[in-house]
Amino acid sequence: MAQQDTDERPSDEFVVDTEDCEERETAHRERGTVRPITVFGHPLLHREVKDVTEFGDELAALVDDMFASQRAAEGVGLAANQIGVDLKVFVYDCADDDGVRHVGVVCNPVLDELPAEERVLDDNNEGCLSVPTAYAELARPDVAVVRGQDAAGKPIAVRGTGYFARCLQHETDHLYGRLYIDRLSKRERKQALKMMDEGTPRYETVPND
Repeated sequence: MAQQDTDERPSDEFVVDTEDCEERETAHRERGTVRPITVFGHPLLHREVKDVTEFGDELAALVDDMFASQRAAEGVGLAANQIGVDLKVFVYDCADDDGVRHVGVVCNPVLDELPAEERVLDDNNEGCLSVPTAYAELARPDVAVVRGQDAAGKPIAVRGTGYFARCLQHETDHLYGRLYIDRLSKRERKQALKMMDEGTPRYETVPND
């Protein structure tokens, strides 16, 4: 991920996450270890997790594991609590609606509140590695801006449109204890959970015993 040399980043400058995507993702993944995915019902998925306060080797190793786990599960985004870690960090490897690939990591993410005139809802299908085999239509803004820190603790802002905007919103939700199915109607949520119960995940999951 391209970074500035200074500690401060202007509020209107967004991180460049479209360069050297393959090389960066591969490096993370090859250093990392695949971990099983937590699923609906796991306690860490249903509460806000802790802020990242230490930006060192342990966090770097976690990020590597998250990229490895994301690829193994064929996901486009992964939050730390989805592999059982109580920290506000997510990684992503996601294309936008123009087919441009974005790869990066965000710690302690906070979504900007968009002005009403900039909010155009995109009513599209959404799924989640922690609700395996289930999908549902969910309206979300087609633009998202997330502010937080990178893995070195430097302030960053990430802007996404289309499918990538959905990914940024989805992963930020995770770290505050909200799954996408929590935004559905009761009927739609029940239907999604039924799909999950009847399906078989294609990746290893953590049993909720």
